[in-house]
Amino acid sequence: MPCWQTRRRTLDLDRHGAIMGVLNVTPDSFSDGGMFLDVDGACQHALAMAAEGADIIDVGGESTRPGAAPVPEAEELARVIPVIERIRERSDALISIDTCKPAVAAAAMDAGADIINDVTALADPRMMQVARDSGAGIVIMHMRGTPLTMQIDPRYDDVVTEVRDFLRQRFEAAVASGIDPMRMALDPGIGFGKTPEHNRLLLRHCDRFALEDRPVLIGVSRKSFLGSLVGSKDPSDRFWPAVALTSFCRERGARIFRVHEPRPHREAMRMTEAILYGV
Repeated sequence: MPCWQTRRRTLDLDRHGAIMGVLNVTPDSFSDGGMFLDVDGACQHALAMAAEGADIIDVGGESTRPGAAPVPEAEELARVIPVIERIRERSDALISIDTCKPAVAAAAMDAGADIINDVTALADPRMMQVARDSGAGIVIMHMRGTPLTMQIDPRYDDVVTEVRDFLRQRFEAAVASGIDPMRMALDPGIGFGKTPEHNRLLLRHCDRFALEDRPVLIGVSRKSFLGSLVGSKDPSDRFWPAVALTSFCRERGARIFRVHEPRPHREAMRMTEAILYGV
């Protein structure tokens, strides 16, 4: 059964997937940079997403958009920790910290977070230790290069197989370090070092990433490849294609969806589940 263990509770994802709401407390994220830098505003947005059906609030203080430069550790801590503390005071929603810095992840756990969402797949041995010792749920994601370099001519011989092999290697490394397999979710990293064609292939075959019955997480919300696939450069035209992909990927077996607008994605997911399972 595809369950996902986090610090405070286990999500049963057998017939009902989960929605992860995006909360960027950054000045430069690609779609909402600067909108939620104020702690009160960020918390209000988190509560609104939870009310719209987000099971998880994913808090990030460093942009991972293509071309983004790293943020100093102290600055990232100052951005995310007060927000996590405030959300935890006011909501029982699961909280995820979107970071690749071990010190930020550890501080987020102390502040009340439940999940570590690391775009570098626990590449830093210190992050592996934080993940093991904290008892957090873990998202292991594939990325080619770094946010600064990842979209510079990405190439693969077989993108689905290569991403799957990478996820298996990182999953096995995490298990070898002492992390319970039930605590891991796997993310093929749509848009992270991939062309639109690579993304299309990964989405078509997203069922192949459910290694060892671990839940697959898909994040496509507002990403630029959506516009290229539907022939539009207007960011507002990415909304409905993303909702359609939530339904498609749920039918293909994905269980967790990282989105900016929880309600329509949750409704699309639940309708798909009602057809699939009668629930």
